[in-house]
Amino acid sequence: MVVHQYKAKGPLVDLLLPIVALDDAVGLVVFAVSFGAARAMVTGVIDFVSIIINPLLEIILSLALGAGMGWLLTQIEKLFNSNTNRLNMSIAFVLLTTALSMLEFNIGSVTISLSSLLVCMMLGTVFCNLCPLSGEIMDKTDSWTNPLFAAFFVISGAQLELSVFTDVTIVLIGLVYILTRSAGKYLGASLSARATHCSDTICKYLGITLLPQAGVALGMCVTAQQLGEQGDLIRNITLFAILIYELVGPMLTKEALTRAGEIQPMSDEVKNRRTANLEAAKTMPYERHKKHWK
Repeated sequence: MVVHQYKAKGPLVDLLLPIVALDDAVGLVVFAVSFGAARAMVTGVIDFVSIIINPLLEIILSLALGAGMGWLLTQIEKLFNSNTNRLNMSIAFVLLTTALSMLEFNIGSVTISLSSLLVCMMLGTVFCNLCPLSGEIMDKTDSWTNPLFAAFFVISGAQLELSVFTDVTIVLIGLVYILTRSAGKYLGASLSARATHCSDTICKYLGITLLPQAGVALGMCVTAQQLGEQGDLIRNITLFAILIYELVGPMLTKEALTRAGEIQPMSDEVKNRRTANLEAAKTMPYERHKKHWK
């Protein structure tokens, strides 16, 4: 969102956006496996099926469902010529895919469940790689997602219980999590960029641009609430970390992209035009009022 807001362009942005998407995808896969193990430990049913088979089935079936729905959406989009119909169809498919991902049933000792986050990510990946009009459709979709984002953040943030941070242990865990994640992001990005012979600018600033944390992490901590008391602890620590990251992360990302030369400063022409537009907007109500009474 920082990249789109400031219209950043350049080698760092071209590398950053795919890495963020890949980071989310890998995170969801690792989360599915670790969540399966954690749920087995909480319920006391620790066996090969609950720790290995169920998480693997969740990952494979989620990817399969998302890929199938993405392919089906691509085929159906070809039948419409109106952008409005394409937008409606895209929204309907997202809702339908999410509903299907909530299905859960048992076959013997094996539990068949899906990850709605992984399913929807795979849906978008397949659709955007197969449909030639996906870019235009995604631009149209952006017009109705902002209110959903706002509602999602408000509902998630409302669950942050500040009283739990009077516990020194919880605060310590949260701080260690924030510091180790930040160090991992920066050092991992820097070392891997140097290993692949990227430019000094990318080596220096890529890790900083990866610090913000929000959407997928929020979805994960909502899922983690199924663990009961431990899930509440995970939720509060994650929400606390996201609060810190969202206060600091976007500013650091903007600064890093600016120093990398991929956010261009506003030209004097654009500044003057904006100033003129603001002045015109201020006088417009008065001019209309005066004309009405004349």
